[in-house]
Amino acid sequence: MITRLHFADPEYFWLLLLIPAALAWYWYKLRHYSVPLQMSSTAVFKQFVPGWKNYARYSLFGLRMLAVGLLILALARPQTNLNRQDISVEGIDIMLATDISSSMLAEDLRPNRIEAAKEVAVEFISSRPDDRIGLVVFSGESFTQCPLTSNHALLINLFKEIGVGMIDDGTAIGDGLATAVNRLKESKAKSKVIILLTDGVNNMGSIDPQSAAEIAELYGIRIYTIGVGTMGTALVPVRTQFGIQYQRMEVQIDEARLQKISALTNGKYFRATNKQKLEQVYKEIDRLEKSKIDVTEFSRKKEEFLAFVIFALVLLTLEFMIRFVVLKLVP
Repeated sequence: MITRLHFADPEYFWLLLLIPAALAWYWYKLRHYSVPLQMSSTAVFKQFVPGWKNYARYSLFGLRMLAVGLLILALARPQTNLNRQDISVEGIDIMLATDISSSMLAEDLRPNRIEAAKEVAVEFISSRPDDRIGLVVFSGESFTQCPLTSNHALLINLFKEIGVGMIDDGTAIGDGLATAVNRLKESKAKSKVIILLTDGVNNMGSIDPQSAAEIAELYGIRIYTIGVGTMGTALVPVRTQFGIQYQRMEVQIDEARLQKISALTNGKYFRATNKQKLEQVYKEIDRLEKSKIDVTEFSRKKEEFLAFVIFALVLLTLEFMIRFVVLKLVP
């Protein structure tokens, strides 16, 4: 809740100019309206030290000016404005389905495809604090590395741990997609999304990618597919009896199938031939999938002039007591 003080009739502030004018008149009066008294010598008065009452009489004018200033502020109608904002966020549930087959070690993306994919995905996760996000990995088979969670720090740590060789090699796109669908099908989020990233052709698994996409459509899940890899060939490290050697392998991505999967679920297919384009892909998905944020504002005004009036009356009463009780001045 936010409280702000403002004045409804600020034009009354012009009356504050009367205070410096009154101060000038008071100073002029002290200098020029004293009664002259002729004496042969003032030596006799040097032994007398002015008492506190002599200085107290100057406070009378000060108290009156403070009271006048407070009354002017009261005329300007001070008000407090109480503002409250109720913010409700309706996030999106997102499953990241990431290929971890051996071909993801190709170095056409720096330092390689899988590390580039992990770095960009971590940035994407960090940019969506209001969404639940999970992670499925697949190669020859698939499994859930992290279920849907709003604990993004945990998800990022689990994401960084994935790598090639965790499971049997191959490219089971259909299984990876089906596992992600299974994690989203019971979700109550207004929007359910799968981001599937692969660099190959479906060649393993028990579920056809088209069938998995049809199930996703049935549950209202939108699928964005990303094909990773340059056009042509790419250097891939291969373990041989002589150690790690690099071989040029043809980049094969079943773009037609990935496009069908996305189109079936009202998603979109992207091709990322380098890390910069992969970053642009995730930014585009981030732009397309925005969380819904509702902001409801409440405002209430309260008049606050009474405190100024009371304080002014206290000062005037104090002036009256000093003038007629303490100093005993005759009107």
